[in-house]
Amino acid sequence: MGGVNRTRTTSGGPAGANLGVVRSHNTALVLGLLRAAGAEGISRLELAERTGLTPQAVSKITARLRESGLAAEAGRRASTGGKPRTVLRLVPEAGHAVGVHLDRDELRVVLVDLDGTVVGERRGELDLGAGAEAVLGAVGDVAEGLVTAVLGRAGGESTAGAGGAPSAGAGGESSARVGGEPPAGAGAGAGGEVGARGLPRIPSLLGVGVALPGPLDHARGVLHRVTGFPEWDGFPLRDALAERLGVPVVVDKDTNAAALGLSVAGAEGGAGGSFAYLHLGTGLGAGLVLGGGVHRGARTGAGEFGHQVLQLDGPRCECGNRGCVEVLCLAAVAAGETAEAARVLGVAAGNLVGLLDIDVVLLGGRTVAGAPEAYARGVGEVLDARARREGTAGGPVPVRVAERGERVVAEGAAQLLLAPLFGRADG
Repeated sequence: MGGVNRTRTTSGGPAGANLGVVRSHNTALVLGLLRAAGAEGISRLELAERTGLTPQAVSKITARLRESGLAAEAGRRASTGGKPRTVLRLVPEAGHAVGVHLDRDELRVVLVDLDGTVVGERRGELDLGAGAEAVLGAVGDVAEGLVTAVLGRAGGESTAGAGGAPSAGAGGESSARVGGEPPAGAGAGAGGEVGARGLPRIPSLLGVGVALPGPLDHARGVLHRVTGFPEWDGFPLRDALAERLGVPVVVDKDTNAAALGLSVAGAEGGAGGSFAYLHLGTGLGAGLVLGGGVHRGARTGAGEFGHQVLQLDGPRCECGNRGCVEVLCLAAVAAGETAEAARVLGVAAGNLVGLLDIDVVLLGGRTVAGAPEAYARGVGEVLDARARREGTAGGPVPVRVAERGERVVAEGAAQLLLAPLFGRADG
């Protein structure tokens, strides 16, 4: 993030941050501790003790952060000896990130501050097969509308409240609709024929994180043969969107983004542990947090959970194989057989638990949200039975529905921008 510079504004718009100051690992460590401390703040001495940096180094870093608008004083704290210590806190409104969830039939966009608090949200219908121009245009239109509604335009008044809350209507439904056209243009270059209005040049806006079904190349932001939409194969989504929006863009799989967001928010696995986030919506995938960090694999292809084969002579999956857990599970969902869908999901989750010995299984996605207790119970029963058969030490792996509801992917997409700012190398 060191190359993304934002300057403060005196025009009445939201105070921005000079993000060029976040140019070192040490600065990111300090910022991470400031965010973790919350509104109560943390003293420079505590920052030095927890980071291992010298008090002089901490003073220089915090001085730069205060000058840039990223940190501010939060009062004084009584000391055990000597004068009271000045306490510093993070300024959440100094930075914002847009998180985009591109599902097969829906677009969800959120705007979050540096604390990860959602300050605005919009949704719209989407046809991922409508072609690059239509899809990128929809992302641009909805993101621009949301940013303008919440933060205002450069040089103008912000419509956000003093606490960063969105103005009326900022979190409403988007009227954007993409569909009706045959897939076209997915193989175009990054320039394409996509409109180039871009996002408002808001000083605090860091960029846009985009999460969508895989497989894809997270490092280069290039899509592979997205299940059900092979026409996107090879499309440079990151570069195309960055040109269209005029801000930095990061792209990752929906399940990886969700896992990152859950980990940052304090879900199991955030402090060296491990969990699997299983996402059942229009498809089925997994996000893996191992040793406290998101595991993407050597070729960024980890987490294709839905395409493990459970039935060799089963129905053909859109990936080309037969009997994948995704096709079996979605068939049960379509037939209204929730208990069977949960059982199939539980068998696949058991394979994953047996392979990785993770701490907890978290469930999410639109389909799970429709019957959360039934899915948690069904998957849990399969894992319980497996643990009893195998005599697993410590008992079965717990199964829970992930917090943050249906916007867990969009919020995680925003963390793709924010996490590196606070020292998360897996962001």
